Amino acid sequence: MFDNLTDRLTGIFSRLQGKGRLTEKDIDDALGQVRRSLLEADVNFRVAREFVATVKERALSGEVLESLSPGQQVVKIVHEELTDVLSAGDHRLTPASQLPSVLMLVGLQGSGKTTTAAKLALHMKRQQHSAMLIAADLRRPAAIAQLQTLGNQLDIPVYSEDPGSSTPAQVATAGVRRAAELALTWAIVDTGGRLHIDDELMAELEEVKRAVSPHQTILVVDSMTGQDAVNAAEEFHRRVGLDGLVLSKMDGDARGGAALSITRVTGVPIKFVGTGERNDALEQFHPDRMASRILAMGDVLTLIERAQEAVDEEKARELERKMRTASFTLDDFLDQIQGVQKMGGLASVMEMMPGLGRQSKKMQGQLDESELKKTEAIIRSMTMEERDKPDIIKGSRRRRIALGSGTNPADVNRVLNQFKQTQRLMRQFSNNPKGLMRMLR
Repeated sequence: MFDNLTDRLTGIFSRLQGKGRLTEKDIDDALGQVRRSLLEADVNFRVAREFVATVKERALSGEVLESLSPGQQVVKIVHEELTDVLSAGDHRLTPASQLPSVLMLVGLQGSGKTTTAAKLALHMKRQQHSAMLIAADLRRPAAIAQLQTLGNQLDIPVYSEDPGSSTPAQVATAGVRRAAELALTWAIVDTGGRLHIDDELMAELEEVKRAVSPHQTILVVDSMTGQDAVNAAEEFHRRVGLDGLVLSKMDGDARGGAALSITRVTGVPIKFVGTGERNDALEQFHPDRMASRILAMGDVLTLIERAQEAVDEEKARELERKMRTASFTLDDFLDQIQGVQKMGGLASVMEMMPGLGRQSKKMQGQLDESELKKTEAIIRSMTMEERDKPDIIKGSRRRRIALGSGTNPADVNRVLNQFKQTQRLMRQFSNNPKGLMRMLR
């Protein structure tokens, strides 16, 4: 996310921070570059102009120019103003007082609406909220089957009817009634979309909205479409009325123009961003955290939340015991690899570490996710005895493991060497309990 913009902004501000004193010309030049960078990132012209004007007014105050670290002060102002641009209303998704809380998803075809419905249901499940998916998209032939497949994968109930015998409003009403009978917290209504906004689509959505009176009407927009996403959001908000937005496909958007424009233009808060194809690749949106990511300051709070979701507490305690007794095995090594993958992969983890965002781009070759999968295949090709006692893995065993994992003996050697290095690290920590606890935290 935001790769191009982040590179440009961090370059501009690193040059500012390298100066002991700043003049008005220094700030003018830097903010001129910032404005160009925002426009190249497809940020709305008016939003970019107002953002730069506000930052300039604050940056030219005597307090900034006369401070000991003026460059740092300018970055602080930019972070605060970026947060303000991304903020509007309530970015959380909270259930209504009367259950089930009805969430109506709207959007154009191809925006990722149906997959987002499933991702939201999984998010709610992880929040200890029950949910039902309602297949009210009767326009796209495969929409009902797709939602049923996703529901089966996630063990989430799906309500559907024969598309030839009911209207979307009737399906939505019956689905909400069924969710109420099951005493569920949420009823997520997946509605139909078209390739463009027209009166027929809007009339259908208005009818569904009147029928189920949703607690939240959420628009799913493809962030990669830039200003087209902003224009679509404006029109949907004017015709249907929106309570929130989900920006899908953010992992493929290196510019970020939609994210930086859509809330300021429409006044509608972003609730979630889609960060991948996996069912769990949905992040709750926090304006201050996103501003930090854009400026390569990391996002430690989101990293902690991902870790809490990925790490089993009982396994963590067992790992601590093994580290203390230096009995770390290849099975434990495999668990750690899978934990990193659950958190989005090495590159994603590094991007959220303060100061490491730009480094992760420079290390793309070393952070190849396919290498993690190869390592996993190699360990899975070993017997339980070999995983517990890797020292017994000699020539013939190496060849058998390589054959079973579709790799070569050199790859097996690499994994064994990585494991031995990790074991040595564990022994160091086992002799230093305070250091161990710091690392575990």
